[in-house]
Amino acid sequence: MTKPQAERTPLDPQMFDPVCPSPLVPFRVGDKWATLILRCLQDGPRRFSELKVPLRGVTAKSLTQSLRRLERDGFVVREEYEGTERRVEYALTPLGLGPLGLGLLGPLDAACEWTREHWDELIDA
Repeated sequence: MTKPQAERTPLDPQMFDPVCPSPLVPFRVGDKWATLILRCLQDGPRRFSELKVPLRGVTAKSLTQSLRRLERDGFVVREEYEGTERRVEYALTPLGLGPLGLGLLGPLDAACEWTREHWDELIDA
């Protein structure tokens, strides 16, 4: 069962450092925004407007396209809720979350650590 939006901790607007450009990261899953979206969803479902807070550089069109690709690839599920206020939430699937909450996030953690260790070399390259 999903926590109501009011009970969830909001995403940090500074979650992604603007001086850390994602194009320098040598590992990609999907597109430029995919790994950042996965990271935003690691603690539970989020609405589109919630995802835009830390992903301040993404356009609505790019975010929509990335979410659709992640859904197509089986990492994200889109769930619509009917009621007085119709809403849509995105969440990681078992493939994205994986056993013990790692799934694709475990290899992404390793890739991020590798990037931190080789940051100067990546900038020079």
